[in-house]
Amino acid sequence: MRNADLSHLHAFARSLERDREAVDAALTLPYSNGPTEGVNTKTKRIARLMHGRAGFTLLRHRILLG
Repeated sequence: MRNADLSHLHAFARSLERDREAVDAALTLPYSNGPTEGVNTKTKRIARLMHGRAGFTLLRHRILLG
């Protein structure tokens, strides 16, 4: 078997080591950004459905009432 080039994997592992505190916090703390991501996803979906036909006012209205 030939040796695989794993430079991207090594770079990823080095970046995790540099930010070790953040990785530990993400894996051990009970906090979650799931609700925030859900709102972002919903907003993007509504904006895509409107397909640029309306401005911020209608988007805001649809988000608040939806």
